[in-house]
Amino acid sequence: MKKNLLSFLLALTTLSVFAQPAYFGTAEKLMEQASLPEDQIPINRLQWLPNSHDFWINDNGNLFMYSADDLITKKTVISAAQIREAGLTTRIEGIVWSTDRKKILIYSNSSRVWRGNTKGDYWYFDLATGKGKQVGKTLPSSSLMFAKFSADNKNIAYVSKHNLYAEDLVTGKISQLTKDGTDRVINGTFDWVYEEELSCRDGFRWSPDGKNIAYWRVDATVTRNHLMINNTDSLYPFTVPVEYPKAGDKPSLVKIGVINLVTKKTMWLNIPGDPQNNYLARMDWAGNNKEIVAVQLNRKQNEASLYLCDAVNGKANKIYSDKDEAWVDVVKPFVWDGPSWTWVEDGKSFLWNSEKDGWLHIYKVSRDGKNEQLLTKGNFDADMVAYDAAGGNIYFEASPYDATQKYLYRVNLNNTDTIRVTPAIFDGTNSYRLSPDAKFATQVNASISRNANVRLVVLPEHKKIYPSTDDKFTVPQLGFGLEKFKVKTVDGVEMDGIMAKPNNFDPSKKYPVYFYVYGEPAASTANDQPGFDRFISQLIPEGYIGITMDNRGTPAYKGREWRKCIYRKIGVINSRDQAMAAKEILKWSFIDTSRVAVHGWSGGGAMTLNLLFRYPEIYKTGIAVAAVTDQHFYDNIYTERYMGVPQENEEDYKQASPNTFAKNLRGNLLYMHGTGDDNVHYKNAEVLINELVKNGKVFQLMAYPNRSHGIYEGAGTSQHLNATLIKFLREHCPPGAR
Repeated sequence: MKKNLLSFLLALTTLSVFAQPAYFGTAEKLMEQASLPEDQIPINRLQWLPNSHDFWINDNGNLFMYSADDLITKKTVISAAQIREAGLTTRIEGIVWSTDRKKILIYSNSSRVWRGNTKGDYWYFDLATGKGKQVGKTLPSSSLMFAKFSADNKNIAYVSKHNLYAEDLVTGKISQLTKDGTDRVINGTFDWVYEEELSCRDGFRWSPDGKNIAYWRVDATVTRNHLMINNTDSLYPFTVPVEYPKAGDKPSLVKIGVINLVTKKTMWLNIPGDPQNNYLARMDWAGNNKEIVAVQLNRKQNEASLYLCDAVNGKANKIYSDKDEAWVDVVKPFVWDGPSWTWVEDGKSFLWNSEKDGWLHIYKVSRDGKNEQLLTKGNFDADMVAYDAAGGNIYFEASPYDATQKYLYRVNLNNTDTIRVTPAIFDGTNSYRLSPDAKFATQVNASISRNANVRLVVLPEHKKIYPSTDDKFTVPQLGFGLEKFKVKTVDGVEMDGIMAKPNNFDPSKKYPVYFYVYGEPAASTANDQPGFDRFISQLIPEGYIGITMDNRGTPAYKGREWRKCIYRKIGVINSRDQAMAAKEILKWSFIDTSRVAVHGWSGGGAMTLNLLFRYPEIYKTGIAVAAVTDQHFYDNIYTERYMGVPQENEEDYKQASPNTFAKNLRGNLLYMHGTGDDNVHYKNAEVLINELVKNGKVFQLMAYPNRSHGIYEGAGTSQHLNATLIKFLREHCPPGAR
């Protein structure tokens, strides 16, 4: 298990988002890394089937299906031989099921679109005969996106080259449904910023009767290109354009249409408001063939409006709104495409998460929006996970006693008493994948003092049904130990932290301290689970104290005020929290105040620069990677959500930007960035360089040609980055007790 945990720590090297540290996504990583004996069902890799608690497993190219009720019987969905016979010889990357579960689509040959590999080839298989064929064969290879069956299982629809297509499964006839798709007019999927900041990828939905498709249309013709330059792949350099709306730019024109499969005509929903000052963040059919629900965000993203729209005439009726003085969260970062609401009581009501009373709570709202009931009551955050329609149970994550941990709770639709579902034995962080019917779940439990372990449980009892062996909580065997702590700043802010110490730690000596930072709204780092930074496994045994802390503004379950007090103050409040907490830590007897280092990536890179520039008396050495150095340079959705619109509060943008304070650098700085970063552009590096040069500040720079935000492409890249970072740290903040 030591090897598995170290692999997990080192695996967090390819993440690519400004709003994301090298810690984000750990729940999924823990699920994948949790080990099981080879002869057991790999429940950590199971994929649930729709509307059931059956699941499928890919075992060496053979697809098998189990029911959580019967883990002994293994049913062959389709064999590797049948798949090869149909002509598919590449890796299976996903399966799409028909509603009657008699047909599947196999996804393969994928390639990357923005963050994820969301375009590729699809192969259709009739499970009764085992026969298969490739779909969309007349379209370009590896160009199909989000293929899925109609509810009547007669057709499939998909996107190719920004247009929607439907294919008849009997005749094989392919019908092009939209014809205006270009790189700037996007039907059925999204542009860069909608994917990155609103977690939108799959941009169309079949009607329940299979006769119509509702879809997004993004018109980004007015959005300017950011030009990256490629100097290495040809004799003459060339530019790489990325359609990218920056802070202060108006949103792209987005609308939602309903297209009929027979007439090929689109009816557009008449949702009020200026489309260049609003976002359409979520959309789906409202449980019938006549109505569609759409969630609209105003440009400042401090009001979310739910519209119930007529799918025949396009009339939109506003039924509900949620407002906040800062911003309203209607999507979870990197939880792709799921609705922001959950229908209950046969569509008579819906569930909605809101912070309107100061805590994240679950509300039941009538279909017309006129009646609202608070279901989770108390001074704690309740983040909804799933709904069990048969039992009326609502499952949610919460951390009522310790914000570094997560547990599963439930409340019944008709009884608002909150019940903890996760047994007391499972302290730490608990991650769940509930079956679509919410009857079963895979649970991964881990903490800083135990390795990750996985089990399959039946709900609501949380009774383990697999594996049959007793739960064993093993301790990771590393060259360091992890412990939790709290620190209160001079401002009265109490922050949670995780500290790593070498196994031979001597409290009578002084050690250098290495702060790993992030500090923005998308993720927290001081969580009670293994692995807060990929360099820890190498650095701490050499004689460093490693520390990460969560400041105000991180998404810890500590209430609305904790999370949103940094509105228009990113870079100001969060960096002060980190610095004031560091001041308290430097009072500890075993910390060497002359050897203080800080490191962060992306949002953490910006934090690193802010700490070095604003508090040079504290931090002596810093390593910043792929940082936003000026708030104006990042995209409009993310930046304006947390900072406001720059035309209205320019001074806030100035005070939030590291470049404003670059003249204060006194310590050692290593700055690293990929020139092909389409997320946080290399422009940030060059403007920072100019500011440092102008002020006579000596620093070190490592640029990686054509690498993206994760800086991992190309042979030897990750190893080189790691070696460069560690070498700089050793030289300027040498390890070892003194």
